[in-house]
Amino acid sequence: MDLNYSPEDQAFRAQIRAFVEEQLPSCLRNKVLNSLRLEKDDYISWQRILYEKGWGAPTWPKAFGGTGWSHLQQHIFDEEVSIAGAPRQIDFGLKMVAPVIMAFGNLAQQQRFLPKIVAGEEWWCQGYSEPGSGSDLASLTTRAKRQGDHYIVNGQKTWTTLGQYADWIFCLVRTADADRPQQGISFLLIDMKTHGVTVRPIIMLDGEHEINDVFFDNVKVPVENLVGEENKGWTYAKFLLGHERTSLALVGVCKQRLAGLKQIAWNTRDGGCPLMENSRFRDRIAQLEIDLIAQEITLLRALSAEKPGSAVSILKIKGTELLQAIFELTMQACGHSAIASMPEALDADWNGTPVGAHYAAPAACDYFNMRKLSIFGGTNEIQRNIISQTILGL
Repeated sequence: MDLNYSPEDQAFRAQIRAFVEEQLPSCLRNKVLNSLRLEKDDYISWQRILYEKGWGAPTWPKAFGGTGWSHLQQHIFDEEVSIAGAPRQIDFGLKMVAPVIMAFGNLAQQQRFLPKIVAGEEWWCQGYSEPGSGSDLASLTTRAKRQGDHYIVNGQKTWTTLGQYADWIFCLVRTADADRPQQGISFLLIDMKTHGVTVRPIIMLDGEHEINDVFFDNVKVPVENLVGEENKGWTYAKFLLGHERTSLALVGVCKQRLAGLKQIAWNTRDGGCPLMENSRFRDRIAQLEIDLIAQEITLLRALSAEKPGSAVSILKIKGTELLQAIFELTMQACGHSAIASMPEALDADWNGTPVGAHYAAPAACDYFNMRKLSIFGGTNEIQRNIISQTILGL
């Protein structure tokens, strides 16, 4: 594999960089680069800017309204927009449910849902985990019982990220009892405005409302919202998780956050000198950079393979651990100024006085929030089990 970018790749990168520099609103850039709170409209406005350019779905084939870019071009795009401080494109629609609809949905579903996802007109969330079903997802109990041309859904989903914004939720539901629990699961698309759907907030360690419980009480879902075949949802779920874990390589985000950490280290004094001149601290940053280079190379190798297989588990583990390490080191760089968690300081129009330097205000919130990374998308422990079985043969 040639790890050098071709002249065409470099020209493509320059094109992306110029567009983002011109079109990314400064208010959004400021929020992202300073770890301020992002609202629903922030994400949607950036998605629509990309959509108008024809870049709303970097990973989709042209046949479905995407860019048709190569894996390498997708990586370059992701890296450039992340480093520039653009809000992330919400994965639940673009990178999770959309590939499932493309691969297993019927034409009517593709025509109904895909255009609204790429245009930023409908927001999706994921209904997988339940209070008693996390890593052992096949034990889920949310049930969908068919009655004529509808399913009646009852149950609960939890840890539903940004579900308070969602128009639709894609759910794994139990439609049959079988000897193997995976055989009785179906993949269902549910309108969040349907009577009987209730969203209840879960407030996290950082004081933010990002995740939710979602309850289904006799919710009527049209049969045409079943993706693929009944009781085949486990196959579709595994397909989806492969896409999710590849996106959790987090190379672009890590580069952007590492650059921010370096800036803090140059602005923080340690015995009268910038913290960056402390050899022990600088060595830790150097190790993060080395690990990030290795992560990027592994990602490029995985993207170039037709079937990346267990490499996605490696990427998920390392990407989440890298970003956690960057935020942990950021906390240490901010010193005692990061001790006071100040959620109110995450508002872009906040005029209060932070404890210590202004860049330390979000440090504790970021640190607490990033504890989740090694859990969602399949816990890192589960990923290690996958690696041991499929790569090491244990």
